[in-house]
Amino acid sequence: MNRLADATSPYLLQHKDNPVDWWPWSEEAFAEARRREVPVLISVGYASCHWCHVMAHESFENEDVAKLVNDGFVAIKVDREERPDVDAVYMTATQAMSGQGGWPMTVFATPEGDPFFCGTYYPRATFAGLLQSVSKAWREQRDEVIKQGAAVVTAIGGAQPAGGPTAPISAELLDAAAARLATEHDETHGGFGGAPKFPPHLNLLFLLRHWQRTGDARTLEIVRHTTESMARGGIYDQLAGGFSRYSVDKHWTVPHFEKMLYDNALLLRVYAELARLTGDPLARRVADETVTFLADYLATGQGGFSSALDADTDGVEGLTYAWTPDQLRETLGDDDGTWAADLFGVTSGGNFEHGTSVLRLARDVDDADPAIVARWRDVRARLLTARSARPQPERDDKVVAAWNGMAVTALAQYASVFGAHRDLAVRTAELLASLHLVDGRLRRVSRNGVAGSPAGVLEDYGCVAEAFCAVHQLTGDGVWLERAGALLDTALARFGNGAGGFFDTADDAEKLVTRPADPTDNATPSGLSSMAAALIAYAALTGENSYRDAAEAALRTIAPIADRHPRFTGYALAAAEALVSGPFEIAVVTEAPETDPLVAAARRLAPPGAVVVAGRPDRPGVPLLADRPMIDGKPTVYVCRGFVCDRPVTSEEELAARLR
Repeated sequence: MNRLADATSPYLLQHKDNPVDWWPWSEEAFAEARRREVPVLISVGYASCHWCHVMAHESFENEDVAKLVNDGFVAIKVDREERPDVDAVYMTATQAMSGQGGWPMTVFATPEGDPFFCGTYYPRATFAGLLQSVSKAWREQRDEVIKQGAAVVTAIGGAQPAGGPTAPISAELLDAAAARLATEHDETHGGFGGAPKFPPHLNLLFLLRHWQRTGDARTLEIVRHTTESMARGGIYDQLAGGFSRYSVDKHWTVPHFEKMLYDNALLLRVYAELARLTGDPLARRVADETVTFLADYLATGQGGFSSALDADTDGVEGLTYAWTPDQLRETLGDDDGTWAADLFGVTSGGNFEHGTSVLRLARDVDDADPAIVARWRDVRARLLTARSARPQPERDDKVVAAWNGMAVTALAQYASVFGAHRDLAVRTAELLASLHLVDGRLRRVSRNGVAGSPAGVLEDYGCVAEAFCAVHQLTGDGVWLERAGALLDTALARFGNGAGGFFDTADDAEKLVTRPADPTDNATPSGLSSMAAALIAYAALTGENSYRDAAEAALRTIAPIADRHPRFTGYALAAAEALVSGPFEIAVVTEAPETDPLVAAARRLAPPGAVVVAGRPDRPGVPLLADRPMIDGKPTVYVCRGFVCDRPVTSEEELAARLR
């Protein structure tokens, strides 16, 4: 057993019995490298990563490879989800040196942490040869190797300046971004780009807000086409709900089977928002099922949500999920089995490996005859019961602050419109407030009710602050707004770069070879865009314009990138849509906030990025309810933009007209 036995990360714990003498990321590990005068091997991955498992089985569990590592290096294992700052620094170096990145990430560095050779997955023979070559170069050409590392650090540090070109946020910029996305839309299969195809949740959130503001029919069609294609594909679990990480093909059929919390939280927002705005039954069903997936498969006993379900089951991708026609008939009988094979596109040739098929929805059932819908639901339930008896993928049960913040925001928005699962949002927010907030600072991860040591990064502050703003709107409890403000104040003071943008690590965080500052949105919102969204919501809820000013300054730094590459700034563009729209501030003054139909109408009709609060007049801790009485004793709605308010209204008809 090596030094990983006491780790909180499930990924590190997967490697605790390797013959490789792993160290966790620590100054002690680098000190040991300096003492031994050997380079450092930094291996970065995460628990649900398929190729991380492959490299572990091939190389890190092999005694001969382990001897090469132990003799020539100090080996450090890093969970990229626990330490996104470390991952960002070395991923930038890996992409710069090799032209691509991914996990597992394999980095050779000096004892000072300067990377001099980087790559990703290596087969065992290649990796063994590489270890020998690097050891030889370190012994015989050390000065050149050290110079190479210093040059890489200089290059990647210069790639992230603290203050570049800026541009104003405008309706014209947003219109141009939506138009550019339209040209990149896959007209046949939905989404953007080719294989592998990732769920474009952040771009869809932007496009939904853009459609709300402009009424552009083309924009809505892109969202509808993409969401329907994903929901009918194998990337969506047709039995239990929940989305896989990506599709290996361009038509959403065969997924990479890992299921991430952040994807499902962000897609829940997309489908719930589409259902709210259009009444689309498929969108509503997928939203409902995604909530059920989160509750049934990712919820922890402490109130948070686990990070992911593994891509593999017993080392085999798809073992839990794939079916043959014979398996369907064996489970359901000949009649229902043949019917299910047609409905789910299961053929004798298969669409996956070894003649098996990933289930996809090959027929339209959401608007079908009630008897067909009933049969479909019965078949799904029976197949899910049978599938539950199969071996199941492992779960990475660490709780990541930012991703749980995304889940809270999604659940709060879902609950506010559809009136269900409010408890899930509040319970998770309470866990973040009670466990992840330590002495006013966020901790990145927890597991089994114990906070880990890694400090929160910028995305943690932005996503959790936005979540607390969402729970404030859902509950009308002022403590959530107070907590959000404290997080934003800390982030502004500790992460700002002095030019409107942000670093991803705090000014008092552990010093790495460079200080990461990536403003682009990828699989999750960047720290900058999550902060902008939280600042906008907080400013609208409190009327404190300094926070809006900070959001505008941050978005100005990303505007030049958004103008050229909107696919990589989706959440920043969604935040910008809120700014251009207002955002509206809607206060419903009522004695019955949980049952008043005016509250439901305000939430259903809310414009892009609007904030909505409801409660009794002058409720403490709720600025939008201050000095706003009920008119003639009736529940009353105040609709404002920039805290300039129209005449209050007391009926749903007047409210709808006002918001139109």
